[in-house]
Amino acid sequence: MTTNPGFTTPISFLERLKNQTANAHKNLENLPVSSSILSPDLQISDYCHYLALMYEVHKSTQDHIFPLLSAVFPDLEERKKMHLIENDLDFLNYKITGSNAVFRDHDISIPFAIGIVYVVEGSSLGGRYILKNIETIPVLSNQNGVSYFAGYGNKTGSYWKGFLSALTEYQEKHNCEEEIIDGAVYAFDCIHNHFLKTIKNEN
Repeated sequence: MTTNPGFTTPISFLERLKNQTANAHKNLENLPVSSSILSPDLQISDYCHYLALMYEVHKSTQDHIFPLLSAVFPDLEERKKMHLIENDLDFLNYKITGSNAVFRDHDISIPFAIGIVYVVEGSSLGGRYILKNIETIPVLSNQNGVSYFAGYGNKTGSYWKGFLSALTEYQEKHNCEEEIIDGAVYAFDCIHNHFLKTIKNEN
């Protein structure tokens, strides 16, 4: 909470960041492809489709966004997840065809890029919850094919706290709250459009 008028604490900034991205976040979660991953009737084909969609999200992030942020988040190498998705899809004999740039090329500032990574990193928290549903599928019940949603394992909470700490430290130093929020909304909207427009590949 803000205790001194005119002084913004990291907590209040994070609350505003969460609140101002809530609608975009909800719109993404309400898409059929998003809700399918939590369905008790989840099919392997839907699971593979979701992983393929997220592969392109992470590829776009790692190729275009991470290079801008090495000085802000020194542990970005540990946060890369493309290889986890590749391992899961290999196990399920699913091949990714083509590649779509989720985050379109334009002049992206460091604060705007931080907002994008806030959204992508935040998906790791939900991944731990999704994992419980995925593991009800027999072929995935022995920890095979679930490395992406397993994510950071029991370190997920500490990795998220570390990310938020670096994010708020940067915001306090550079006073760039609106740019970070704009980047986060942009990320949610881009992922929403990506999920909506990408046709399911039956292979």
